[in-house]
Amino acid sequence: MQSGSLSLVGLSAQDSRDRRRKRELGKWAPEGSDQTTGGVEFKVFYWSRFYETQIRQERSSLKAGRQAMASMEGLIGLMNRIQRACTALGDHGGGGEGANLPTLWESLPTIAVVGGQSSGKSSVLESIVGRDFLPRGSGIVTRRPLVLQLHQIDKGAHDYAEFLHLPKTRFSDFALVRQEIADETDRVTGKTKQISPVPIHLSIYSPNVVNLTLIDLPGLTKVAVEGQPESVVHDIENMVRSYVEKPNCIILAISPANQDIATSDAIKLSKEVDPSGERTFGVLTKLDLMDKGTNALDVLEGRAYRLQYPWVGIVNRSQADINRKVDMIVAREKEREYFENSPDYAHLASKMGSVYLAKLLSQHLEAVIKARIPSITSLINKTIDELESELDTIGKEVAADPGAQLYTILELCRAFDRVFKEHLDGGRSGGDKIYGVFDHKLPAAFRKLPFDRYLSVQNVKKVVSEADGYQPHLIAPEQGYRRLVEAGLAYFKGPAEATVDAVHVVLRDLVRKSIGETEPLRRFPTLQAAIATAANEALERFREDGRGTALRLVDMEAYLTVEFFRKLPQDPDSGSKVGNNTNESNGSGSGSVTVDRYGDGHYRNIASNVSQYIKMVGDQLLHKIPKAVVHCQVREAKRSLLNHFYVHIGKKEASQFGHLLDEDPAMLERRQRCWKRLELYKSARDEIDSVAWTR
Repeated sequence: MQSGSLSLVGLSAQDSRDRRRKRELGKWAPEGSDQTTGGVEFKVFYWSRFYETQIRQERSSLKAGRQAMASMEGLIGLMNRIQRACTALGDHGGGGEGANLPTLWESLPTIAVVGGQSSGKSSVLESIVGRDFLPRGSGIVTRRPLVLQLHQIDKGAHDYAEFLHLPKTRFSDFALVRQEIADETDRVTGKTKQISPVPIHLSIYSPNVVNLTLIDLPGLTKVAVEGQPESVVHDIENMVRSYVEKPNCIILAISPANQDIATSDAIKLSKEVDPSGERTFGVLTKLDLMDKGTNALDVLEGRAYRLQYPWVGIVNRSQADINRKVDMIVAREKEREYFENSPDYAHLASKMGSVYLAKLLSQHLEAVIKARIPSITSLINKTIDELESELDTIGKEVAADPGAQLYTILELCRAFDRVFKEHLDGGRSGGDKIYGVFDHKLPAAFRKLPFDRYLSVQNVKKVVSEADGYQPHLIAPEQGYRRLVEAGLAYFKGPAEATVDAVHVVLRDLVRKSIGETEPLRRFPTLQAAIATAANEALERFREDGRGTALRLVDMEAYLTVEFFRKLPQDPDSGSKVGNNTNESNGSGSGSVTVDRYGDGHYRNIASNVSQYIKMVGDQLLHKIPKAVVHCQVREAKRSLLNHFYVHIGKKEASQFGHLLDEDPAMLERRQRCWKRLELYKSARDEIDSVAWTR
């Protein structure tokens, strides 16, 4: 029975291993069992527990593997979705219409495939994918970046491809994929062989790929082909450089083994942008085409040019294989056999070939994405805040309802009015210039008035004589005084008007500045012009009122009261005696002195009296003119600058409100771009939030 039981469980050959394991697993033995005799009961129990442990370990290992694969697929898939959203919403890191907007594309980890023409770049990509799908030909074939997103699907499923620009079309014939790449390139660049930074997005789903995203860039060239401008050489290099110089870009530098590595375009460029080699993976193609008796071990083993990561050798299909349409899976097998059987590269075979390269890149990309997720998330949140703030400044779209439009117009007018008043009241600069007019310009203008010339003896005599007419004055020349004062006060009119005009200029400038500083108003150039016109018309009315008031202040001082004449000195000036002229009186022969009331001293006395009066009036006008200007211009501008405009608006038809709210086309376009970019960043944030990755 014991022997049969052993045969039943098939454990008799395991006796020696039983003894080896018993010490380790003695705790599994049932209590009271015989652990020293190798009994059947113990063996059955021991091995049942052993197999259970093995199954649990295998399940745990499979679960960890699935989690790792899910993590890799989730992270790379996350970047794929964000990249597709970037392109769909105009963010491809290549300038263009979103050049002055924050870019998310440039912060995403990517693998850029770089190589010169005929370096085997296209063959490497096709070998990684396992399909013929890239356009071939002479000259520059790749003229737009191709974002190639590979998705691993279940074994036995059929391969297919999808383009971002054809979301509802699934391609199972990869010859049609090749044709669509060429056609889509021509749609943007035309048939003239120009290049464009706008990428094409191609997703390939296959059980024969790993989850990976590559960006195939135009091949570096030294000569423009027929039909291309000479600048295309530099244009291509600048485009490639714009990708590889970004710190988040992983460079896949493709170099042919049958050329000196020192002349490799890809290595030369990667060395410029990544001198330490920490972002560069070197790929050596065409190993099978090297001269007989030579090999590329110096490069592959890092002696010729060392990078942070090992070089990977690739053997592509020959032209004959391509012509015979040799299956890519078969080509992969031939590549594996080449390395395993090569006397030069057999010791490196496990780390050579397109299959190894794809796995290596996939694992590295996943690690980079995982490391960069926190910084990308921080950038996204920061940019969302900035875009929302800018959109708040730009404002929402105008409502279609006339009532809402009228409300918007009035709110914008009030916003402008607040800014204008802040300028006047000192909250913003500009209002102080009005005080400068009163405190500096007006007094300076008064000081420059030519009263010295006007009140000269010759001019006073002339004015008084003209005022007397044919009957000279007997005591005080009343009419002469009046004319001298009136004409003298007229000199004040110039500075008074200049003060009114200077304040008017300041107010007009403040209107212009206030319109520009009213943020919500910037979107509406038509309304800006209407407000500016209405405000300037109001200021013109205020100026006329201010001018009239200031001139009246001057004119009213020309009225001379009786008090003025009472205060005039009645005795002639002592310096007005006339020599030794004497007259005999009553025949007595006694002499008496007579005073010449028409001598220079007399007119100097008149000039002095008029000068005192004019000075007194001037001192008063220095205070009164500013008061008149403030009252008629500044105060009214604060109180009723847009009153006439409000009345005018109230008389408009409801259908005319929309015209006033016509937006600046540039601002309208800016809002649309900001909304699109904000949508992109929010979509990216949601994508990141939806993906769980292992820390």
